[in-house]
Amino acid sequence: MGGALVFWVGILVCGLCAGALFTFKSMADPTLWRTCAILSLSCCYLMWAVTYLAQLHPIIVPKRDDLRIDL
Repeated sequence: MGGALVFWVGILVCGLCAGALFTFKSMADPTLWRTCAILSLSCCYLMWAVTYLAQLHPIIVPKRDDLRIDL
């Protein structure tokens, strides 16, 4: 699992956003519901992708402080 996972999940989220365009046609205010669904999906995806990529490629490499010498 690497950076390609972010790409595939992005395609999945785009598909869900496209599905949201057709799902909320019979609601009282379809534009509001569509906007909420698409914004929620895109914001959740962006937060997940940034967190995932930050853990995958950290800017500062962690250093160990408790290096022990085993005899």
